Amino acid sequence: AWHRFDPDARRLTLTVHVQPNASASAIAGLHGDALKIRIAAPAVDNKANAALVDFLRHLLKLPASRIGIRHGAHGRRKIIEIADADASLVARLEDIAGQ
Repeated sequence: AWHRFDPDARRLTLTVHVQPNASASAIAGLHGDALKIRIAAPAVDNKANAALVDFLRHLLKLPASRIGIRHGAHGRRKIIEIADADASLVARLEDIAGQ
């Protein structure tokens, strides 16, 4: 699964595959066991990572302080952690991703 929710810790973990330098930032569906996200920023000077967090912040209507890149900051495959999550956020994300 591309996401895991720990209700006790109120933590949502996402596995994403990022495609930088896209014409527009958008969810692109599944890429194996990861959610593919196109990001309209280059993969230099941490710009794609910052744009990814900003994209997720707007998409999920969350403060950026709740979204972090736990693993993979220098690669396309990343583990994103969202703090203080609940089941409604999981359902909303699945709906956005078309799951």
